[in-house]
Amino acid sequence: MPEPRTESRHPEAEGLHLRSADRVLSALLDAQIGALAALHPALPAIEMAAEAAAAALRAGGRMGYAGAGSSGLMALADCLELAGTFGLAPAQTPMMFAGGADALLHMKGAAEDDARLAIADLDASGLQSGDVVLVLAASGRTPYALTIAEQARARGVTVVGFANVPGAPLLEAVDIPVLLDTGPEMVAGSTRMGAATAQKVALNMLSVLVGIRLGHVHDGYMVNLTADNAKLVERAARIVGDVASVPLAVAEAALAATQGAVKTAILVAQGVEPDAARDALTRSEGHLQPLLK
Repeated sequence: MPEPRTESRHPEAEGLHLRSADRVLSALLDAQIGALAALHPALPAIEMAAEAAAAALRAGGRMGYAGAGSSGLMALADCLELAGTFGLAPAQTPMMFAGGADALLHMKGAAEDDARLAIADLDASGLQSGDVVLVLAASGRTPYALTIAEQARARGVTVVGFANVPGAPLLEAVDIPVLLDTGPEMVAGSTRMGAATAQKVALNMLSVLVGIRLGHVHDGYMVNLTADNAKLVERAARIVGDVASVPLAVAEAALAATQGAVKTAILVAQGVEPDAARDALTRSEGHLQPLLK
């Protein structure tokens, strides 16, 4: 099997250890910026993946994540943010990480080669026909990721595969392939660098588009956030005040009347009764735009 491009030496890496610190850092930054250029040709695939995921969530299904090592960490970072940012229940976004929680403190390489572990994690995720799973592997040939992709697809799950190597097996095994061709790393094989940066940005874009499609983003505000700390309670009040065009005191009263439900509070702040606001949001499938004054 030929060496994946992520394992090759970057053309700018020769003599890296001999350079001054400022030149090393500048070269590393340029390589990170260059890796992001790989996102442009992937935009249509990312859009397709986001639309599929939004449709699954809208229908009451799930959007799962899966990966090992650095790719798994990028998936986990996006997955964990969805509850606070978009109000998605964790049960709607199961995470499959090679090695489980223990591996987050000390990652063990053997876990990413364990196909049986992948099947057990997929079984525990609850993913089924009609759901979507985002599977990440920089090399596109990690056994854990490949097994989840193949087994999930066999169960009727729509599988999105993110890989950083053209022609990778993962891209051939999924419904929606997303190639992020970031090329060689400045530290050969260290895909926590350019490959992971591109993966994280791709997931950022995908999940925001999902949030928009579900009505959880309005004018750039996270109107379905879960306000579970002081910072987010203050943010929720500012969002209600700005979107409803009311003073902060009115926004805070509306949030109190809706037990912190931001979208409902926006309508209440505009004079709608809480029950009527909830009913209207149900009819609009969670979208504020057609309901605002």
